[in-house]
Amino acid sequence: MSSGRDINQRVLIMQAIKEAFTKLHPRVQLRNPVMFVVTIGAIITTVLLGRQLMQGQMTGVGFLAQLALWLWFTVLFANFAEALAEGRGKAQASALRRARTETKAKKLEGDKVRTVDATQLRKGDIVLVEAGDTIPSDGEVIEGIASVDESAVTGESAPVIRESGGDRNSVTGGTKVLSDWLKVQVTANPGETFLDRMIGLVEGAKRQKTPNEIALTILLVGLTIIFLLVVVTLEPFALYAGTTLTVATLIALLVCLIPTTIGGLLSAIGIAGMDRLLKRNVIAMSGRAVEAAGDIDVLLLDKTGTITLGNRMAAEFITAPGVKPEEMADAAQLSSLADETPEGRSIVVLAKQQFNLRERDMNALEATFIPFTAQTRMSGVDLKGREIRKGAMDAVERLVQSKGGFFPDEIRRAAQDIAKAGGTPLIVAEGAKVMGAIHLKDVVKKGIKERFAELRRMGIKTVMITGDNPLTAAAIAAEAGVDDFLAEATPEAKLKLIREYQNGGRLVAMTGDGTNDAPALAQADVGVAMNSGTQAAKEAGNMVDLDSNPTKLIEVVEIGKQLLMTRGTLTTFSIANDVAKYFAIIPALFVSAYPELNVLNLMRLATPESAILSAIIFNALIIVALIPLALRGVQYRPEGADVILRRNLLIYGVGGLIVPFIGIKLIDIILVLLGLV
Repeated sequence: MSSGRDINQRVLIMQAIKEAFTKLHPRVQLRNPVMFVVTIGAIITTVLLGRQLMQGQMTGVGFLAQLALWLWFTVLFANFAEALAEGRGKAQASALRRARTETKAKKLEGDKVRTVDATQLRKGDIVLVEAGDTIPSDGEVIEGIASVDESAVTGESAPVIRESGGDRNSVTGGTKVLSDWLKVQVTANPGETFLDRMIGLVEGAKRQKTPNEIALTILLVGLTIIFLLVVVTLEPFALYAGTTLTVATLIALLVCLIPTTIGGLLSAIGIAGMDRLLKRNVIAMSGRAVEAAGDIDVLLLDKTGTITLGNRMAAEFITAPGVKPEEMADAAQLSSLADETPEGRSIVVLAKQQFNLRERDMNALEATFIPFTAQTRMSGVDLKGREIRKGAMDAVERLVQSKGGFFPDEIRRAAQDIAKAGGTPLIVAEGAKVMGAIHLKDVVKKGIKERFAELRRMGIKTVMITGDNPLTAAAIAAEAGVDDFLAEATPEAKLKLIREYQNGGRLVAMTGDGTNDAPALAQADVGVAMNSGTQAAKEAGNMVDLDSNPTKLIEVVEIGKQLLMTRGTLTTFSIANDVAKYFAIIPALFVSAYPELNVLNLMRLATPESAILSAIIFNALIIVALIPLALRGVQYRPEGADVILRRNLLIYGVGGLIVPFIGIKLIDIILVLLGLV
């Protein structure tokens, strides 16, 4: 994916210009009824111009030529906006295709290994992948453990561990094994792999329209039909009034009456929304999923790795009676020096911070480290007559009692208090003496509480999902600032909760990575599956996060809302800026029959021809001016719908009324100065 980010903008623009002409094909134009009407108008005007030139009638040829030119520009600019939005996705797809060289696979057939083309692999085949090999297809690890470089898919350089069993057994074709080996069972036929689907998904041209987009399209079609009927009836009215209207001027009026601005940018807005997700390494299975993200009002988030850092960290040393705090910290640090887990490293760091205890030369101390095992539920160190152990309370209590010691009630109560607060107690003992307890706690991510407050202001309810007991869950939920929580969550409980919210008319989003998350991901309106998760989870969700970062769900929601806001603001602007065009063209058409209409010429445009051309030129140029906004999206702010509506009406509604008056008048002045009218 990283190669897609380095795409030369100049190449993209040149390709979009080429695509703008390719999209003139009638079948392509029919997908956008508003621009199809403009295209028909451009064709008719061009035919009229050609006929007039062939007949040698030069009167009004200049006006007709300029009108035809700007009508074609209007269509081409709209095509250019859509092509530019599609360009990045298509370029990324091309980069992915180039990356998919003729990979060879070591297919296992009994005890034999046969080298075949990756394209020959079928679902159910088993392949051997060793260090330096490219994984030939999507699959699940059935044997082995290895470090895998997934940067070809995710754009992230940090390798990940893949192994058989659990939720880390899914591998993606096109990624590379860095160490060791894997036996992989292929889970997809050629053309059905995740990379194949990904290539198809990033190509915006295949994007399906969303329900809101379809509704807006219907509205635009309705307005187009209404204004078409209005324009058709104007000619009989003009004859009755004693004047005539040319076909060219009627076409110009129709183009200015219909909502060409939003019609020309609508498709680009939707494609750009998917592209903004793609830039954050999230693949949306459809535009519908992106739009649904903008409408969700319940957000289900897994606790571990999303709300908390994912590792319990040492927060406090609690000493037993008769033990000095520095003695307890010393024993705790010594027992953790060889513990490479995040919890173990945090104990070492806490001792440094609180008592300035530095790491010792363990070779000089002749230390023998005792690793943690599931049987003993303890770890520790033996050095020069000292035996230090740390572990679960019941395990350490049995050890101390077996050595003739006793377990202090103060430490027992402290351990119980830690557990009630949502933490994990580790007991430290030296020989037969209990030194104290270490309070390990889930560390809530910095800034996450503020993010949840933003979501609350947006009207989104946050729900923490955890397998912890209710007491632990309640403590963490309160610290994180979520609105609600589901403790001791099972797949059935998650599914039931989502359905309850949906039955109440709510739209729900959630993340997941395991097979047990698949039912809930499929049920949720927006299901973001982690790429590091199981195949079942990725197939159940309607989005896949290539970085496997659960907190990205919050960004997905923001991008979805930005898409809806962009569409709303540009629709408001499009409808508002048509008003000035009415004041330009309608007086120009009928002022000869009804001089009183000149009072409507608020902009004091020079001539009827200048008024018509100025409106048409502005109509084309405003699409160009708004292309960057359509692709970038309006600035997102976590505010309520009423606040956003007021701002849109003020900025894009009032702005849409004022800007065209200024723009059309300036174009009129330029046309007169250049002698084009």
